[in-house]
Amino acid sequence: MSMAQSAVEAARGYIRENPSEITRAIRNAFGLRLGVPLAALRWFGKQAEKAGKVEDLKVDAVPPGVRVSASVDLMGTPIRAGAIVYIDRIVFDDDEMTLVLRLEEVMLKLNGDAQTPVAALIKSGALDLSNPGSLVGFMPNKSPVIAEAKDNRITLDLMRDPRIGQNPMVRSLVAVLTSLVTLRDIESDDEHLEIGFRALPAGFRGAARNLRRHVIMPSIGKLLPR
Repeated sequence: MSMAQSAVEAARGYIRENPSEITRAIRNAFGLRLGVPLAALRWFGKQAEKAGKVEDLKVDAVPPGVRVSASVDLMGTPIRAGAIVYIDRIVFDDDEMTLVLRLEEVMLKLNGDAQTPVAALIKSGALDLSNPGSLVGFMPNKSPVIAEAKDNRITLDLMRDPRIGQNPMVRSLVAVLTSLVTLRDIESDDEHLEIGFRALPAGFRGAARNLRRHVIMPSIGKLLPR
């Protein structure tokens, strides 16, 4: 069974056990919200465990954030890491796809007695876990998606990924979609990750302008004789 099929079966089983999710989803739809059960995130965590990427991954709600912890291998060092993740700001439009993450109660401890530079740093207490963003900022070979990392905040801009930002077709698609509906906020309640959307963030004129620029005009251009 493929992962997609497994996900569908898991979703069916969850809805059978929690039929109230259907009415909840309908109610949320009217408010332009999507409630993702934390059980779904835990299911994906189990798949990551099966793939050997992490061990003992835990996802728990700490409204409005989410506590995530897992055992991982960091540069040959087995560690247990965790933090409460809050999403403080979201901007999804033509020019940027930004998420500002705030990390609190960061935890990092050794699993065993490794003899590596990372283990030595952890044992010495030299790592300032109160400012995880600053630690990420000093890491070599950071992902280009990390636009800024300072204090306890990490700013991710997906538009900095060449596969998105340097792909004209993808950028046009993003421009059209975000002019129709865009992300507003992401926060948790006791059992869900609530994702809020905003319709027509730039108004009808902004949406019409992007549709004309990225859909209508290119389509007309293809019909004109060369």
